[in-house]
Amino acid sequence: MNGVSGQCVISDTSNGEANGVTSNGQANGVGKQKGISHKANGHNSTKNEHGFLQALVDVMISKVLEESTNRDSRVVEFKHPKVLEKLMDLSLNKSTSDERLMEICHDVIRYSVKTGHPRFFNQLFGGLDQYSLGGAWLTETLNTSQYTYEVAPVFTLMEKTVLKKMLDLAGFQDGDAIFCPGGSVSNMYALNLARFQRWPEVKRSGMHGLPRLCILTSEKAHYSLKKGAAFIGVGVDNVFPVKADPEGRMMPSALEERIMELKAEGYEPYVVNATSGTTVFGAYDPLDDIANVCQKFGIWMHVDAAWGGGVLLSRKYRCLMRGIERADSMTWNPHKMMGPPLQCSAFLTKHKNLLPECHSAQATYLFQQDKFYDVSYDTGDKSIQCGRKVDVLKVWMLWKAKGDIQFEKDIDNIMECGKYLAKLVNEHEGFRLLVKEPECTNVCFWYVPPSMRGQPEDQEWYQRLSKVAPVIKERMTTNGTMLIGYQPDGETVNFFRMIVSNLGVTREDMQFVIDEIERLGRDL
Repeated sequence: MNGVSGQCVISDTSNGEANGVTSNGQANGVGKQKGISHKANGHNSTKNEHGFLQALVDVMISKVLEESTNRDSRVVEFKHPKVLEKLMDLSLNKSTSDERLMEICHDVIRYSVKTGHPRFFNQLFGGLDQYSLGGAWLTETLNTSQYTYEVAPVFTLMEKTVLKKMLDLAGFQDGDAIFCPGGSVSNMYALNLARFQRWPEVKRSGMHGLPRLCILTSEKAHYSLKKGAAFIGVGVDNVFPVKADPEGRMMPSALEERIMELKAEGYEPYVVNATSGTTVFGAYDPLDDIANVCQKFGIWMHVDAAWGGGVLLSRKYRCLMRGIERADSMTWNPHKMMGPPLQCSAFLTKHKNLLPECHSAQATYLFQQDKFYDVSYDTGDKSIQCGRKVDVLKVWMLWKAKGDIQFEKDIDNIMECGKYLAKLVNEHEGFRLLVKEPECTNVCFWYVPPSMRGQPEDQEWYQRLSKVAPVIKERMTTNGTMLIGYQPDGETVNFFRMIVSNLGVTREDMQFVIDEIERLGRDL
């Protein structure tokens, strides 16, 4: 039967057999199968109450944490959607035994991408660490919400500790921060807070009567700025791109020129979004120079450091974010460059009380002011969410295990691996860098197969080149040897966008990238 129809009748039966369920929790007519009892809560049990869970943990350790992080294992066993639909038992109609559920879990692992594999270079995250993984598992087991101290006492103090550390690294000593469900939402926070700070009446009265607001961001910035503008009512058409230099960094002179043009046209620029670690080229915008422009015009400066913020842990590379302390706010995703599991994203601002003033609804059933403890520890009203997942334990556990010194070494390692790969690309025939000296671990390059070398590089040649990366990507995915993304960029045809984010990678892995692309593409 599709949908729900008719009257809902609840039968009060003393023997507990209403709706076809007996008092011991078994469905009528359904007994024990294969020695497995069907419990009242709908879950199955083997020899002991937690036998299934213990077995699954063992499998996760052996098949994911150990086996799939081995360089000799496959990154993915790829199947096309229609094939995978036939291989996987995903139906939800009948009760399933523990043995069958475990078989399905094995299939889930088998056909999933192993993002912890040292040769997963596809996205701006990756790696698998036992401490942060343990923190993630413990988080799920404790299953609480990060909105009040009374239901999350330890996590409230833990979040305060981690965010204070991040604020200090950013130079926001008297600021405020909160964990958000992803960097895109953190960027939306910035757009909302900036508007509220300048026009606080917008919280009650809405956009009516406000000037024609607009947002400026690099032409190479993340698409979440447009989504955020749409979400808070500013509008996608009021997000204006600013020209970037050939390395992908926003040009401060172009920013100032654009601001004056927009003001002359009747717009009110209220946010400038700078980026520390752009999605494609890994470029770091010149924050000090951008801060000068923002200060001149009285505009909120936000820094999207979702990807590149991890360099703040490195004395050698933190110079890439010189001037961050002058920003009004910042997005920083530890789950990217720092390595804990998804998701772990923080929004930071130097303005101490702005988050609660902008977002609080003062719900009396949750944020009572006459509680028996210090209610300043109830942080949930600073968030746009109600229930808020605990994201802090996995990054705290990782940081606690490593300490600042080891974290710094790990960040330095992936940065050096990125530079080493760029060097290899420069040295190997058939490989060409798009950015000669990458600032971050993003290494963007073409592979030109032997058949195309020494040929006139006209439009037809570039059209042919655009097909090389997709074919090699298909082959590496089918073989399961590694995963690297590819994409075009404006008029630039498809190229490989190689990301080094797994803290355990080595120079040997960088050499493998060159050798494997050459092996997979030499016949094209």
